[in-house]
Amino acid sequence: MRIAFAGTPEAALPSLAAIASSHHELVAVITRPDAPTGRGRRLEASPVAQAAATLGVPVLKPSHPRERVFQAELRRLAPECCAVVAYGALLPPSALDLVPQGWVNLHFSCLPAWRGAAPVQHAILAGDEVTGATTFRIVDELDAGPVFGQMTERIRPDDTAGSLLDRLAEGGAQLLLATLDGIAEGRLEARPQPVEGLSFAPKVTVEQAEIGWGAAAELIELAVRAYTPQPGPWTTYLGDRLKLGPVALAPAHPRLHPGQLAVTKQAVHVGTGSLPVRLGEVLPVGKRPMAAADWARGQRVTSDARLGAAPGPEPILG
Repeated sequence: MRIAFAGTPEAALPSLAAIASSHHELVAVITRPDAPTGRGRRLEASPVAQAAATLGVPVLKPSHPRERVFQAELRRLAPECCAVVAYGALLPPSALDLVPQGWVNLHFSCLPAWRGAAPVQHAILAGDEVTGATTFRIVDELDAGPVFGQMTERIRPDDTAGSLLDRLAEGGAQLLLATLDGIAEGRLEARPQPVEGLSFAPKVTVEQAEIGWGAAAELIELAVRAYTPQPGPWTTYLGDRLKLGPVALAPAHPRLHPGQLAVTKQAVHVGTGSLPVRLGEVLPVGKRPMAAADWARGQRVTSDARLGAAPGPEPILG
């Protein structure tokens, strides 16, 4: 089957590699335009564009898939099916109608759970024990199309969004390839999504990734894992932003007020709305990641200091 592949970030690379090495004919790769990155804000091609450059197939970078020039080129290439993994742009009906077998999306959740841009982050944030990936036909409604297949993946206690997404990307690539095989052979039929279990996973902003120390420790631990590596969990110390690595629950440590620091040579603990947590690595502005104890020693942090905005006089719970 003639396949065009649409994707942008690193999570799409296993699927691109699986299709490129399969018996299907990869006729084009579609990705987002080059974007400014780094301190110099130099334009850089997406990870998918960089990988596709070695494949010897056309690479299309429309500003939006509604563009007439893009659609004309897609019509000329005549793919029978378009495979999509984290492409990053909504596909209009005018583009959907160009492909006989439709656009088949690999989404990193068990639909209808967590429709939207950030399913892995929201699954961890919600404390889900199991998630997965789904292949479905794209329709003119967000992640609502009929389903071809699913896989499941257990969320481990130490999973960040990054580590979980890595596993889903690898397993999902095989699911996507099996789906394309089934479509090509005429033995796979998409079925409507169930109406039960619908939830949404909108994109998480940098502002939303600020840790509020008045929340329960368990929720803070989930949030830090969910926002790692993107957009990155953070707090402030003396008005400067401080990015956070993993935190650990510390039920044996004496209770602290939310945001209050307890510093020793070996560890830094922070108060929450319930029990304290122990900081792992932190990333101060303009520096490399370091152990929280090393950061506290360099900053001469005292145990009466606080992280985050100065809260009111909340009681220590429990």
